[in-house]
Amino acid sequence: MLQHDVRRSDSLRPLQRPAHLMRLHALDAWVRRVRVLTDARELKAILYAGAEAGGAVVVGEEFCVFPNGAVTGVLVLAQSHLSIHTWPEFALANVDLLSYGDLSADAVMRVICERLDVERANMTCIPRAVG
Repeated sequence: MLQHDVRRSDSLRPLQRPAHLMRLHALDAWVRRVRVLTDARELKAILYAGAEAGGAVVVGEEFCVFPNGAVTGVLVLAQSHLSIHTWPEFALANVDLLSYGDLSADAVMRVICERLDVERANMTCIPRAVG
């Protein structure tokens, strides 16, 4: 059914790309202002800004706030997904982007880092669907 939904519009139709262009980008980001990590509305805006900067098409979303204020949020993209998991007690956000095709992961992560006011970050890129 999801495949049908994605194909309902030419603008949402995934481009035919080789599997070797699939990548998982995993970002560990330590922030200066811990309060952003408990602000679900701001985190949603940050993810949307990153997705837009990278040329992603958002087709769905889900955000959850936990008792300690931590937030998990996911944007479902026509190109796969973008998620954030926050750890306010460590001033840490984990951001994952699984992408393929024409999506600019560098632009997505750059905007997210800027908007989170990241002090220090580590990013790993893992090729997917290899072999």
